[in-house]
Amino acid sequence: MATLSFDAVEKRYGAVRVLHRVDLEVAHGEFIVLVGPSGCGKSTLLRCIAGLEDISTGELRIDGKRVNEVAPRDRDVAMVFQSYALYPHMTVRENMGFALKLAGAPDVATRVDAAAAQLGLGHLLDRYPKELSGGQRQRVAMGRAIVRRPKVFLFDEPLSNLDASLRTSVRVELKRQHQQLRTTTVYVTHDQTEALTLADRIVVLNQGIVQQVGTPDELYSEPVNRFVAGFIGSPGMNFLEKLDATAVVGVRPEAVVLGEGPHEATVEVVERLGFESHVHLRLGGETLVARVEGAPPSGAVRLRFAREYRFDRESGLRR
Repeated sequence: MATLSFDAVEKRYGAVRVLHRVDLEVAHGEFIVLVGPSGCGKSTLLRCIAGLEDISTGELRIDGKRVNEVAPRDRDVAMVFQSYALYPHMTVRENMGFALKLAGAPDVATRVDAAAAQLGLGHLLDRYPKELSGGQRQRVAMGRAIVRRPKVFLFDEPLSNLDASLRTSVRVELKRQHQQLRTTTVYVTHDQTEALTLADRIVVLNQGIVQQVGTPDELYSEPVNRFVAGFIGSPGMNFLEKLDATAVVGVRPEAVVLGEGPHEATVEVVERLGFESHVHLRLGGETLVARVEGAPPSGAVRLRFAREYRFDRESGLRR
């Protein structure tokens, strides 16, 4: 395990600044998830940790040691990409043990067998990548990182190429793996479900600027600004422009209570999702979504808000 420390880290490409003064402390064994829209700088920050991108200004430390000028191979980190990057002419066993073999490690077979057992790959060790499913290939890529026993795991959207059911199963495996190994992990995703289910803490970025750092519950319940409030949560937070003259009112879908209250709305669309429904409503010229259990309503309904947030119209900061 290792600590990570970012002190005013910035990244520029010429005059373009893609990371703005990142200050962050990552504890031993912590699982940190970087989230944000495409182009927000999350993958760039991950690549700065790996040493694949140079830091323009600021300082990055691993276990207290400055690593700005340290070569990627000497940082003791292992990175898993979304593309798997397996050698097609090598078996699963050879792919997983290749880096150890190059390094002259004496216990390659033992470490490969242990990682394969942990990831349910033991019966696949003699197969080639073309003989594996997408989920199996991703587990091989994870296993290749695990056998190295690095100080830090880095994951760059590793599940984005998988279908929904595989994403769920591999996500559970990632969670189980971290609980067993407790290796410090930094994980990049645009999928908030992955972020909320995997992370000890989440770092939300937008346009290269850290918006908020906190636990999943903190970001969901206490967002510091409108961007975080809108990015975290599915369905997203409702933003109502007309209820308050001085601020934008934010309401989570589950906080929209139907059947009582001071507001009258009209049901427009109902999305039935089995155990719950998402009810799309029109309220005074604006639309909002309510999450309800049981039989959804139709026609005109009265409603109230169990909890409201207010955001400044200009800065977006929460009041």
